[in-house]
Amino acid sequence: MRFSGATAVVTGGGSGIGAAIARALAREGARVVVAARSRDRIEAVAAEINGTAVRCDVTDAASVRGLAQAAGAVDILVNNAGAAHSAPLARITLEDWNQVLAVNATGTFLCTQAFAAGMRERTRGAIVNVASVAGLGGAKYIAAYAAAKHAVIGFTRSVAAELEGTGVVCNAVCPGFVDTDMTHESIARVSAKTGKAPEAALAAMLATSEQQRLITPEEVAAAVLQLCSLTGKPNGAIERV
Repeated sequence: MRFSGATAVVTGGGSGIGAAIARALAREGARVVVAARSRDRIEAVAAEINGTAVRCDVTDAASVRGLAQAAGAVDILVNNAGAAHSAPLARITLEDWNQVLAVNATGTFLCTQAFAAGMRERTRGAIVNVASVAGLGGAKYIAAYAAAKHAVIGFTRSVAAELEGTGVVCNAVCPGFVDTDMTHESIARVSAKTGKAPEAALAAMLATSEQQRLITPEEVAAAVLQLCSLTGKPNGAIERV
């Protein structure tokens, strides 16, 4: 029960990686606030773990302020909300670009800003940002997504430096392709656009990140929990999963 008595907020907590992180934190004793845009999903996860569901759009400052008010004093913030995107450069619209940056990068900024001040006042807290291996390099057709996740990593390092010595830390995990609905939707898009069988599309995707298989959400959750530790915690770590 590493987090007994702690309060944690997990954005994008209604499914996939976020739901796995919420469950893992709850098993370790944390009171978990599950946040996302889909009320039905977050209420289902919250009911399962005896947590609290708060509907929140991380791209909207007022919505994030509402989440901070509802959550109260928070010890752990996991910025997991994200959106995938793939398209050749010539087909990326400005609307696509802005949306991908808004969810992945701006959402991380707004939530961190909303919760970090209270953590600093209490001289205790851990912020973990779910980035991606796309934030460590580039690949074909993911210019917007890679740019957004590079932004998350740069943001993590800068916030970690600013929080040094305050008792609050900021770290990031960088998963490859994870066995989630988002990944399977990407496989379907690649298959539809290229004519490849879904199995071949998956193999091509995995090759770009040197993976042999899809990572499980639980594996990502385990890495996140290591960085949520409220004692002996690293700061500014960027860990590949």
